[in-house]
Amino acid sequence: MGVASNDIFGAGGGDEPATPGSFGQGPPGFRLPAETHVGAVRLEIADLARSVDYYDEILGLRVLDRDAHQAVLAAHGSVRPLVVLAERPGAAPSPRRGVLGLYHFAILLPDRASLGRFARHLAETGVRAGSADHLVSEAFYLQDPDNLGIEVYADRPRDTWRRMGRQLMMATDPIDLAALVDAAGSTPWNGMPLGTAMGHLHLHVGAIDASAAFYADALGFDRTVWSYPGALFLSAGGYHHHLGANTWAGVNARAAADGQARLAEWTLELPDAESIAAAAASLGAAGHAAEREDADVVTRDPWGTRVRLRAPDPIAR
Repeated sequence: MGVASNDIFGAGGGDEPATPGSFGQGPPGFRLPAETHVGAVRLEIADLARSVDYYDEILGLRVLDRDAHQAVLAAHGSVRPLVVLAERPGAAPSPRRGVLGLYHFAILLPDRASLGRFARHLAETGVRAGSADHLVSEAFYLQDPDNLGIEVYADRPRDTWRRMGRQLMMATDPIDLAALVDAAGSTPWNGMPLGTAMGHLHLHVGAIDASAAFYADALGFDRTVWSYPGALFLSAGGYHHHLGANTWAGVNARAAADGQARLAEWTLELPDAESIAAAAASLGAAGHAAEREDADVVTRDPWGTRVRLRAPDPIAR
């Protein structure tokens, strides 16, 4: 991403505290409930055993359920699925350019100390990762064995978030790694802790305007950042973003082929059946298919990325 805060918002003053309700642009009709959040992602990968090892040893997720072709992964102490790995033997690695769909999925740690412990774990295991201070969060970026993008991050306190007008201030600035690791204290990294969640998803899309029409105007997200070069950020409930959409894959980008590792589906969890039905009606009114699968609704964005709307499992934590 590589864009500093001054490049977007200009150097100097003018920024204000991003208090609840002071930033963002709501959709014209249906608006996703404030309790909406991102759920599990389903990935198609080439080698299940290889991927399970990586997600265990490097990311620190544990296997919740597994059979010969699929593994469901969660944080330690949790029964809430975060990642589903579905094996497609022989799948080619995902290219980092030219393909629409997943840019990265983003795992949210419960606090800065946990992120510091994760950073120290990466250094101790010799894993290379990108990093960034996004003003609202601090993050590390990795590629899994199939070259699928992963972000691991922790949010900054909401009372530190800033805005320019109605737009939330986000950027890609250098991270203070020493301070982050210092926040970890002496506690060792023991895997993704209880309280870890799927924080957001970031997609390669074909056009920003069409992305806004689908995800904001039809599905009901608020826009939170719209001046970031080639990107749009959207959320529900005043979060910085549950979804990022960018055109960085290039003008000739196409959807991932059947023989490539890819994001098969991502989940958006709404609080109840009524809000799922309202979202489906809004999608349908805008001309987008929204099909029932038991209690869930499944739709696809204009580039074929599959989105599942569902209510959260009341026993998962």
